[in-house]
Amino acid sequence: MSLIGVTGHVHLSEPTEGLIFRAVTAALRECADSPPHGITCLALGADQIFARAIVALGGTFEAVLPSHDYREQVVAAQDRDSFDALLAQASKVLVMPAHCSGRPAYVAASKYMLSRSAMLFAIWDGQPTRSVGDTAHVVSLAEASGLPVKVLWPAGAGRR
Repeated sequence: MSLIGVTGHVHLSEPTEGLIFRAVTAALRECADSPPHGITCLALGADQIFARAIVALGGTFEAVLPSHDYREQVVAAQDRDSFDALLAQASKVLVMPAHCSGRPAYVAASKYMLSRSAMLFAIWDGQPTRSVGDTAHVVSLAEASGLPVKVLWPAGAGRR
Protein backbone atom coordinates (compact mmCIF):
# COMPACT_ATOMS: atom_id res chain seq x y z
CA MET A 1 0.00 0.00 0.00
CA SER A 2 1.53 3.30 -1.14
CA LEU A 3 0.53 6.32 0.90
CA ILE A 4 0.00 9.66 -0.78
CA GLY A 5 0.62 12.65 1.45
CA VAL A 6 -0.92 16.08 1.08
CA THR A 7 -0.02 19.66 1.78
CA GLY A 8 -2.03 22.65 0.76
CA HIS A 9 -3.62 25.94 1.49
CA VAL A 10 -6.03 26.31 4.40
CA HIS A 11 -7.95 29.38 3.27
CA LEU A 12 -9.61 28.51 -0.03
CA SER A 13 -12.48 30.38 -1.62
CA GLU A 14 -15.75 28.45 -1.57
CA PRO A 15 -15.85 27.85 -5.36
CA THR A 16 -12.25 26.64 -5.15
CA GLU A 17 -13.19 23.81 -2.79
CA GLY A 18 -15.22 22.09 -5.52
CA LEU A 19 -12.46 22.63 -8.10
CA ILE A 20 -9.88 21.15 -5.73
CA PHE A 21 -12.09 18.18 -4.85
CA ARG A 22 -12.49 17.32 -8.55
CA ALA A 23 -8.77 17.80 -9.23
CA VAL A 24 -7.74 15.64 -6.26
CA THR A 25 -10.25 12.93 -7.18
CA ALA A 26 -8.94 12.82 -10.76
CA ALA A 27 -5.31 12.77 -9.60
CA LEU A 28 -6.01 9.96 -7.14
CA ARG A 29 -7.61 7.90 -9.89
CA GLU A 30 -4.57 8.53 -12.08
CA CYS A 31 -1.72 8.16 -9.57
CA ALA A 32 -2.88 6.03 -6.69
CA ASP A 33 -3.62 2.47 -5.77
CA SER A 34 -7.24 1.54 -6.15
CA PRO A 35 -8.65 2.16 -3.62
CA PRO A 36 -6.31 5.03 -2.69
CA HIS A 37 -4.50 5.39 0.62
CA GLY A 38 -3.51 8.76 2.01
CA ILE A 39 -1.93 10.48 4.96
CA THR A 40 -2.91 13.96 6.10
CA CYS A 41 -2.68 16.37 9.02
CA LEU A 42 -6.41 17.15 8.49
CA ALA A 43 -5.92 20.91 8.45
CA LEU A 44 -8.87 22.94 7.23
CA GLY A 45 -8.99 23.42 3.47
CA ALA A 46 -6.81 21.27 1.22
CA ASP A 47 -6.07 18.50 3.76
CA GLN A 48 -9.74 17.92 4.55
CA ILE A 49 -10.74 18.06 0.87
CA PHE A 50 -8.06 15.42 0.20
CA ALA A 51 -9.44 13.19 2.97
CA ARG A 52 -13.01 13.52 1.61
CA ALA A 53 -11.81 12.63 -1.90
CA ILE A 54 -10.02 9.53 -0.58
CA VAL A 55 -13.19 8.42 1.22
CA ALA A 56 -15.35 9.15 -1.84
CA LEU A 57 -13.17 6.76 -3.84
CA GLY A 58 -13.51 4.04 -1.22
CA GLY A 59 -10.01 4.52 0.13
CA THR A 60 -8.50 5.01 3.55
CA PHE A 61 -6.37 7.69 5.15
CA GLU A 62 -4.19 8.11 8.20
CA ALA A 63 -4.40 11.30 10.25
CA VAL A 64 -1.34 12.91 11.81
CA LEU A 65 -2.29 15.55 14.36
CA PRO A 66 0.55 18.01 15.03
CA SER A 67 -0.03 18.37 18.78
CA HIS A 68 -2.14 17.28 21.72
CA ASP A 69 -4.04 20.58 21.75
CA TYR A 70 -4.55 20.77 17.97
CA ARG A 71 -8.34 20.32 17.96
CA GLU A 72 -8.97 22.76 20.78
CA GLN A 73 -6.45 25.42 19.76
CA VAL A 74 -6.50 25.30 15.95
CA VAL A 75 -9.83 23.91 14.79
CA ALA A 76 -12.45 26.67 15.05
CA ALA A 77 -15.59 25.79 16.99
CA GLN A 78 -17.75 25.99 13.85
CA ASP A 79 -15.42 23.53 12.05
CA ARG A 80 -15.14 20.90 14.79
CA ASP A 81 -18.09 18.74 13.71
CA SER A 82 -16.66 18.24 10.21
CA PHE A 83 -13.15 17.76 11.64
CA ASP A 84 -14.42 15.17 14.13
CA ALA A 85 -16.37 13.33 11.41
CA LEU A 86 -13.25 13.06 9.24
CA LEU A 87 -11.07 12.08 12.18
CA ALA A 88 -13.53 9.27 12.98
CA GLN A 89 -13.08 7.95 9.43
CA ALA A 90 -9.28 7.76 9.68
CA SER A 91 -7.87 4.24 9.57
CA LYS A 92 -5.14 5.33 11.99
CA VAL A 93 -4.62 8.47 14.08
CA LEU A 94 -1.23 9.57 15.35
CA VAL A 95 -0.90 12.51 17.70
CA MET A 96 2.61 13.93 17.53
CA PRO A 97 4.41 14.44 20.87
CA ALA A 98 4.12 18.25 20.95
CA HIS A 99 1.75 19.51 23.63
CA CYS A 100 1.18 22.91 22.01
CA SER A 101 0.26 23.80 18.44
CA GLY A 102 2.56 26.08 16.50
CA ARG A 103 5.05 26.14 13.65
CA PRO A 104 7.47 23.60 15.20
CA ALA A 105 4.61 21.11 15.69
CA TYR A 106 3.34 21.63 12.13
CA VAL A 107 6.81 21.07 10.69
CA ALA A 108 7.32 17.90 12.74
CA ALA A 109 3.94 16.52 11.64
CA SER A 110 4.66 17.38 8.01
CA LYS A 111 8.08 15.72 8.16
CA TYR A 112 6.52 12.59 9.62
CA MET A 113 3.83 12.60 6.91
CA LEU A 114 6.49 13.02 4.21
CA SER A 115 8.55 10.14 5.66
CA ARG A 116 5.55 7.81 5.24
CA SER A 117 4.55 9.02 1.77
CA ALA A 118 5.40 7.60 -1.65
CA MET A 119 4.21 10.84 -3.29
CA LEU A 120 3.01 14.27 -2.22
CA PHE A 121 -0.02 16.08 -3.59
CA ALA A 122 0.57 19.83 -3.21
CA ILE A 123 -2.63 21.86 -3.43
CA TRP A 124 -0.64 24.99 -3.99
CA ASP A 125 -0.81 28.22 -5.95
CA GLY A 126 2.96 28.21 -6.46
CA GLN A 127 3.65 31.22 -4.24
CA PRO A 128 6.94 31.19 -2.28
CA THR A 129 7.26 30.34 1.39
CA ARG A 130 5.95 32.91 3.83
CA SER A 131 6.64 30.91 6.97
CA VAL A 132 8.17 27.66 8.15
CA GLY A 133 5.65 24.84 7.84
CA ASP A 134 3.52 26.46 5.14
CA THR A 135 2.65 24.75 1.86
CA ALA A 136 5.67 25.98 -0.09
CA HIS A 137 8.00 24.97 2.74
CA VAL A 138 6.56 21.43 2.85
CA VAL A 139 6.92 21.18 -0.94
CA SER A 140 10.59 22.20 -0.63
CA LEU A 141 11.15 19.56 2.06
CA ALA A 142 9.58 16.90 -0.16
CA GLU A 143 11.64 17.93 -3.18
CA ALA A 144 14.85 18.01 -1.13
CA SER A 145 14.21 14.43 -0.04
CA GLY A 146 13.51 13.27 -3.60
CA LEU A 147 9.81 12.63 -2.98
CA PRO A 148 7.70 13.03 -6.13
CA VAL A 149 5.40 16.07 -5.90
CA LYS A 150 2.22 16.55 -7.93
CA VAL A 151 1.04 20.17 -7.81
CA LEU A 152 -2.73 20.60 -8.09
CA TRP A 153 -4.04 24.12 -8.63
CA PRO A 154 -6.86 24.09 -11.18
CA ALA A 155 -7.70 27.08 -13.37
CA GLY A 156 -10.02 29.41 -11.51
CA ALA A 157 -8.80 28.37 -8.05
CA GLY A 158 -8.23 31.08 -5.47
CA ARG A 159 -7.46 31.71 -1.84
CA ARG A 160 -9.38 33.76 0.70
